[in-house]
Amino acid sequence: MRFKEKLTLTLRGYRMLHQLVPGAMLWAFVQNLVRALTPFLNVYLSGRIIDFLAQGRPLRDLLWLVGITVTVNALLKLTEQASGRTVDYLIEKLHAVWEKPLYEKIQTMDYARVEDVRTHAALSEIEIMRSTNGFGFMRLYFSFFHGVRGFFLVLFSLTLTIGAFIAQPAREAGGFRFLFSPWFTVLILLATLGHAAFSGLCSYRKTKKSNRIYRSTESINRQWMYWWRQIRQYQMGKDLKVYALDRLIDSAYIQTTIQDFHAVNGQVQKIFRFYEPLEGALSVVFRIVIYAYVALKALFGAFGVGSIVQYVGGLSQLSSGTVLLIREISVLITNADALKAYFDFTDAPNQKYQGTLSVEKRADNEYEIEFHDVSFRYPGTETDVLRHVSLKFNVGQKMAVVGRNGSGKTTMIKLLCRLYDPTEGFITLNGIDIRKYDYEDYLGIFSVVFQDFKLFSFSLGQNVAASVSYDAHRVQECLHKAGLEDRMDRMPKGLDTVLYKDFEEDGVEISGGEAQKIALARALYKNAPFIILDEPTAALDPLSEFEIYSHFDQIVGDKTAVYISHRLSSCRFCSDILVFDEGRLIQRGSHDQLVADRLGRYYELWHAQAQYYDTAAERKA
Repeated sequence: MRFKEKLTLTLRGYRMLHQLVPGAMLWAFVQNLVRALTPFLNVYLSGRIIDFLAQGRPLRDLLWLVGITVTVNALLKLTEQASGRTVDYLIEKLHAVWEKPLYEKIQTMDYARVEDVRTHAALSEIEIMRSTNGFGFMRLYFSFFHGVRGFFLVLFSLTLTIGAFIAQPAREAGGFRFLFSPWFTVLILLATLGHAAFSGLCSYRKTKKSNRIYRSTESINRQWMYWWRQIRQYQMGKDLKVYALDRLIDSAYIQTTIQDFHAVNGQVQKIFRFYEPLEGALSVVFRIVIYAYVALKALFGAFGVGSIVQYVGGLSQLSSGTVLLIREISVLITNADALKAYFDFTDAPNQKYQGTLSVEKRADNEYEIEFHDVSFRYPGTETDVLRHVSLKFNVGQKMAVVGRNGSGKTTMIKLLCRLYDPTEGFITLNGIDIRKYDYEDYLGIFSVVFQDFKLFSFSLGQNVAASVSYDAHRVQECLHKAGLEDRMDRMPKGLDTVLYKDFEEDGVEISGGEAQKIALARALYKNAPFIILDEPTAALDPLSEFEIYSHFDQIVGDKTAVYISHRLSSCRFCSDILVFDEGRLIQRGSHDQLVADRLGRYYELWHAQAQYYDTAAERKA
């Protein structure tokens, strides 16, 4: 990456940092200005106190100077503490919001990219660079924090030590006359810059090399984070105990990962053991040169004993400040790679065509959707999972979709909701290609209970309404229709009861069947004209399942409903049944029509399940 691009990325990062947490850099500037100023004022004032003592100045003058020193230190200390508390608060705030652009991008990106393994790899790379060596967005703040201090250390050092370079001897220097030559002054300054440049180069090299090693271990870090997350989930406890999975995970994965980490850290430590002794040795040599330079000049009467304290302290701080400033600049140069990963993720454009047409809001729910010779294959694959599907969803129709696993049922729903677009063919809503509609507007006509639905550790009411605020009466009606009224009445805080115990000690653990009913209630609360249920009763007991199906028309009302299930006995309430096999729609009709076709796949599936139920009943008898 060229330097210009790194600079552009860094400046963009600072603009975003200011937008996310206004004032963060201002207060960092104030705190580090005070931190840099404090030692120089103390060195300067201490030097003056020593001069007053050496010159035999009156006690009044000495006490006056001591008073100024104490007052200035007190004011600086108060300013540093006040700014420090603000800085600490803003750092915590920055830790809380730096990922916000990533979350916002995930929420707005095409669903195809959300499912793409490359998306997860990109997020993993950002997290790994942050967790292993602190690179990424947060590094911008800390480099600014330390860089400001380094800059003012250099500035104040030059101000404080300029007298050491221009001071002339009070008596003949003899063979040491060269110490007072302008050329030797330039040489000392060059030595200071050289020391700083070498330290900065060492820092840059060890940071770059260690970063390269850490980035090569991305798969190790992903495994470690995955297993660590799994073990921490209390819902995993039953399986971990019953099957002793903790020992399997520990021996097969965690121990191996720890060994890999030890190997990686060993490589990194080798790099640090090579560069850090070089930096330390050069620093010692430089300090010896500085002390000798100031001491020899003082020996020939160039300045008094108080100035020795001032110049030695100033020149030492000049070296430290220059090293710190160059080091943070080198870190920012390396950090640009992490920023590139961050902004590459947030800048990635969506490929899905974004329509602009509004979906007509119809009180009569007259929405007709049709598949026109639709085929689809997932990105990065070569096999169609849907092949030349043509079908129409009639208004108010109750339709069941059946077929073996992998026959394309759920994929059809993803296309219907435009989570993906067809590879071939097209889908229309009321005769218009669905790609021409505003996407959010189009999604508004669907309520879906996916097979892998998710509930969250919010209150029961918020989970149903998918909103912080909600209509409590309507939520209760939907829970009643979904068959959860009795359970809701037993919850300690009613609709305000928090699900699960992730955040609340008095959270309520719910069963899989109860969760499924809440998901169904959420679909009903949305009150969309088109409702899709993907295995909505898989976790329900037979009685609850029968209760829902026997009242299905009442629950769904005049909505168009699509119901996907492996239990063919539960599809009989639907007037229209679609049979999928290997991505094709091979049969369509009512239960009686399809079961009468002895050569059809539905007949085969129906009797396979019926035989199972008959055998089970005979054994029970």
